Amino acid sequence: MNVLTLLGSPRKRGNTATAIGWFEADLKSRGHQVERVNIVDHRVNGCLGCGKCLGVSDRPGCVQKDDAVGIFERMMAADKVVYATPLYCWGFSSQMKALIDRHFCLVKGYGTSEYKSFVDGKPMALLVTCAGPVEGNADLIQTLFHRVNDYGKSKVIGKYVIPFCTTPDALGNEAKGIVEKLRTDVLA
Repeated sequence: MNVLTLLGSPRKRGNTATAIGWFEADLKSRGHQVERVNIVDHRVNGCLGCGKCLGVSDRPGCVQKDDAVGIFERMMAADKVVYATPLYCWGFSSQMKALIDRHFCLVKGYGTSEYKSFVDGKPMALLVTCAGPVEGNADLIQTLFHRVNDYGKSKVIGKYVIPFCTTPDALGNEAKGIVEKLRTDVLA
């Protein structure tokens, strides 16, 4: 299986990178192909809202000359995609949010009989690390992830939140258990 992970943390060795690293290492040890995209290593501009992508029907066309479309092509080629982000202001990190806003170009004909998506049926999962609890803190990001996937006609495998993160070396058995549940569900 080919799994793409999208790391939306500006900290390449932070809590989110550590947790998704466990997931990736486990899958690789089982013979699966895993590719990570560190969004901070790519130039992903915010969506311009120009609608030019709507005029392109055979690919996720965008007038911007950055790395977003290349990342989308990797998503389309993968068997499954895992988004990994720290929680920022009850939502995605700004790096991940820019890419999510650009998901607009993955869908054509929304609300019409011609409605299609380049990630239709694609299994997707979300891994979130946060400093506080899940309830009243990491609930909105899960709703947003579900709505983004409804729009893209993709399939949500699951949403996994590691609460009370402080430092990567303090991530304990609870965090490892959540990552193990992610792995189990991705491999199912």
